[in-house]
This record gives sequence, structure tokens and C-alpha cells, in this order.
Amino acid sequence: MQSPTQVFRMIYGKIKREWKAAFLACFVTGLLVHMPVLLSDIPNHDGLDSIYFDQNMITSGRWFLTVACGISSYYTLPWIIGLLGLLYLSCAAAVVCEILEVRKTWAAAVCGGLLAAFPALASTFAYVFTLDGYMMALLLAVLAVLFTKKYRLGFLPGAFCLAFSLGIYQGYLSFAMILSVFSILMLFASNGGNGGPAEKIKTALRYLWMGIAGTALYYGILQVLLKIQGKRLADYQGIEGMTSAAGSAGGLFSAMKGMYLDFLKFTLKGNILFQNFFSVTACILLATAAGLAVLFLIRKRKGWKNPVFFVIIVLAVVILPLLTNIVLLISPSVTYHLLMRYQWILYVTGAVALVSGCCDAPDRIYNWMEWLTLSGAVVLIFCYCITDNIGYSNLQKRYEKTYAYCIRLLDRIEQTEGYYPGIPVAMVGVVGDEPFPVTDITLPVTSNMIGLNGDILLYTGKNYEIFIRNYLGATLNILPPEAMEEMYYSQEYIAMDSFPGENSIRIIDGIMYIKTENVTR
Repeated sequence: MQSPTQVFRMIYGKIKREWKAAFLACFVTGLLVHMPVLLSDIPNHDGLDSIYFDQNMITSGRWFLTVACGISSYYTLPWIIGLLGLLYLSCAAAVVCEILEVRKTWAAAVCGGLLAAFPALASTFAYVFTLDGYMMALLLAVLAVLFTKKYRLGFLPGAFCLAFSLGIYQGYLSFAMILSVFSILMLFASNGGNGGPAEKIKTALRYLWMGIAGTALYYGILQVLLKIQGKRLADYQGIEGMTSAAGSAGGLFSAMKGMYLDFLKFTLKGNILFQNFFSVTACILLATAAGLAVLFLIRKRKGWKNPVFFVIIVLAVVILPLLTNIVLLISPSVTYHLLMRYQWILYVTGAVALVSGCCDAPDRIYNWMEWLTLSGAVVLIFCYCITDNIGYSNLQKRYEKTYAYCIRLLDRIEQTEGYYPGIPVAMVGVVGDEPFPVTDITLPVTSNMIGLNGDILLYTGKNYEIFIRNYLGATLNILPPEAMEEMYYSQEYIAMDSFPGENSIRIIDGIMYIKTENVTR
């Protein structure tokens, strides 16, 4: 029997240098960029209700989420959850580099850094209570592609990984699909070692079998667990219609048109991929280097003589935007949060991988291509780090403004004549922008960063109840929204001021009514 030292040394020796580079760059960059969240307890609006949450979200199709998040307990422990999440993500970075056949240390390192810094991940960190589960879903999604690529029957374990990834969070299906297309493109672009065209097509079909088998397994397990628990799919984000979306030809055409338009709109005007002169310049450098790599590849393979080569390129250009936005086909009514758009970073890492694997250019030109790529990637990572921390700064301020607001509100409640502990409280309205000055100065940067933008955390009466209980140590007996239905349209309520107005809190028929809505009717 070998000693632990011998076993660890043997395992370490089998880890490729580029895997280590990707893992370490991703983990270290992740720690440096996302430390404000890891070392703080700053919830967003959903986090208020998830200080302790068993993550049983089977009605949203996430039947494995409760297991994935249970490893760190069901309490929101940002440091533990964050470290686990970064561990899963760093492993995924190494897997992505293996799928894209990144063999150069510098390229693997910047790929890991890009994955750790992309603002879609910061949006996910804003929902830190479920971060580790989501990062496990990402790792399973990329492992599904790796198994399919490496082994003849790898689509079977790949399907298993994909099913459990979908069982945690369906948002990373696009990530796996884009990597699959990249792998197929690399397969057809390679010379020798992969057989003729027929053999390559047969190999490419593995990814299709993996996807079909994985989604079928996911859906089958979902239906069994729904029946066992006596539940049905909720209407949240249109999840209940995921089996019937775009059922007609007209519906399919309309959905596809929307997918292309959304892809272009987010890519060019989403204020995420590039936000300033530096990030735009970095993207231009990366695109230039990647374009040169493609030209040298075509020259060496004599692609202009092979119509099939151009057909494959055109098909990839047509299909990739659809796969990137596959969630809009599954659920056309979805509210497309930034944390669902993490797959966009694959186009940047794909450019890095393309240049690093381009051995067809003259040495002098290739050296310049490498420098262009490295410079562009490093600048992008830095820009993304700035963006993430602007978002985190605003999240901290949202919490502090909410705390100050609730202190004032609770004091007014307790000082209102007729108040007693346990009095029924009807809380109506969202603290919004109309009657109050806008204090979120980060909107030019964070406008699309769901979970990190805005002025305050409170949206519902339950938000007030939870925040006041967990952060101010007081308990209010907040009534459900339906308790306001009769009072809401009455002249008495309409005449009330919005908080902090003098007449914003009234006790009528034993119920304390608090008007916080931001409109005048």
C-alpha cells in the first residue's frame, strides 16, 4: 500500500501544466475580485429570504439543487460557499482548457482569469446563497462535453453529468452546447488522426446523443420526483411551458428571430462585454488576433478549395447565436438575468484558445498575435474586475440604505399611537425612484447587472418583515397582500402620504396601514 504522500505525488504528476495554470489563475483571480462578497454578509433582495433555505426548488425544475447546496449547509455562509464555488469554477476552467486544447501556460492562465472575472459571475455572486450549487452545475456541464470528446462511449457519462447539471440549474445548458460546437469545429479543422469525413461525422454525433440522452434523463427524473412529492412545475420564468415552447412553425420562427436580436443587442449594447475605451480596444485586439489565426488556418488547410469547410463555418455562425440563447427557445417568456449569460465569455476564451493553438503562422507574426491576445485578455480581466467591484460597492450601499430606511420606519411604527407588539400590519408598495432622489450612481455600469443594481433591497411586505427581523431584531406581524385588496382603492388609503410623510401610517379597524408605494393615484 502506498503512503498518502506517494499517492498525492502520483496524482500531482498526472496533472498537466496548463490545467494547473488555469486552476490557479481562476481561483486566485476569483479570490481577489470577489473578496467583498466572500468576507461580508450583504444580501440582495432574494438573499433576504434565503438566510436559511433548503433549496428544494423542484417546482422550478431544479431537483438536484438541494443536494448540491447542502454540502455547505443551507445557511448563507458567504466565505464557505464562495470557496466551494471558486473550487468548482477553477476545476471547470481546467476542463474548458482541455476541451479547447489550450496547451500554452499563458493562454490557460488568461482563460482562467477571464472565467473568474466576467461580470455574469459577479451577478451570480450576488445570489451567494446558491452560488456553490450553480458552480457545481457549471462543472458538470463542461465535464459532459469533456467525456463526450475524449471517449468513444463518453456520451453516456456525459449525459449523466448533463442531466444533473440541468437538475441544479438549466442556465448552463448553453455553455455545454457552445463548447460542443467548438469541439466539432476543431474536429473538422484537424488533419489526420480522426479518420475521414464519415468518421468525423460519426464522432460529432456523439455530442447530439449526449444532449438528447442527458435532457431525457433530466426530464424523466424530474417527472418521477414531482410525482413522489405531489408537486407540479411552477409558472416562474415560464418553466411550466418548457416542453411546449415554440410548438408551431410561426412560434418557432418568431422565437428564433427574437434569439438573434437578443444576441446582437446584448453583445453590442449590453454594457457587459465592453463598457469603455479600454475594454473595446481589448476586444478589437482579441478579434484581430483570432481573425488572423483563422486566415492562417484556412491557408494551411487550403480551405478555399473545400466547399464543406465554408459550409461548416457558415453553419457555426448561424447556429451559435441560437445556442447561446437557447433559454429563449425553452422559455420565451423568461426574464433574462445576467447570471444566465455566462456563456458569452466562451467567445473570448475561444479566441484565446484559437490563437494559442495557431502553429500555422510565421514565427514573427505569431509572436505579435500572442502579444495582442495576451494584452487584450489582461486588459479585459482588469476591466471586468473594476465592473464587478463597482457592482459590489453598490450592493453594500443598497444594504446600508435599506438599513437606515428600516430604522426610521420601525421607529415611526413603534411611536404611532395605538401600536402594540403583534398588531396586524398591512405594508404596501415598493420603495422606488419617483418621490425620492435617485442615489444609485452606478447605473451606467450596473444597469444590466441583476442583483447588484438599484437603490434599496425592499420590494414586498415580506422583504420588510424579514429585514426588520433579521437585521434590526424586531418582529412585525405583516399581513399577506390580499389583506390590502379592499383598503387599497379606498379614499382613505389614497389620501394617505407615502412614507416618510406625516400621514403615511394609520390604524384603521385594528390594522396598521403603512403606505410606501411610490405613485400618487
